[in-house]
Amino acid sequence: MSDPISDMLTRIRNGGRALLPAIELPHSRIKENVAQILKQQGYVTDVAVDGKEAKKIKIRLKYNGKKSVIEGLKRISKPGLRKYVGATEIPRVRGGLGVAVVSTSEGVMTDVQARKKNLGGELLCYIW
Repeated sequence: MSDPISDMLTRIRNGGRALLPAIELPHSRIKENVAQILKQQGYVTDVAVDGKEAKKIKIRLKYNGKKSVIEGLKRISKPGLRKYVGATEIPRVRGGLGVAVVSTSEGVMTDVQARKKNLGGELLCYIW
């Protein structure tokens, strides 16, 4: 797999459209951090890491009636074309209604947290 974050976002998107209660994906630290941001921002119900050797991340999806709370996910920085932004260049997603996930030198965080700490970094994805 050349782009694990894109695979994660696609699994979440497909799980939401299929109205699945939860999805599982292979574990990595960056995917776990992105999933924790989704939980912290209220887009998913729960994030759990299972297994000792072959770890898996289990994400419980959140719904508003028959519709997923996550309306859209978009991968920005790709392996073929990385996208880096400074602290003042971090975009606002949907006029502040969405979240931009940024990988900084102090870890993966939301656009609001990165602006507050005056940190730039790799713009991973948009969530709204």
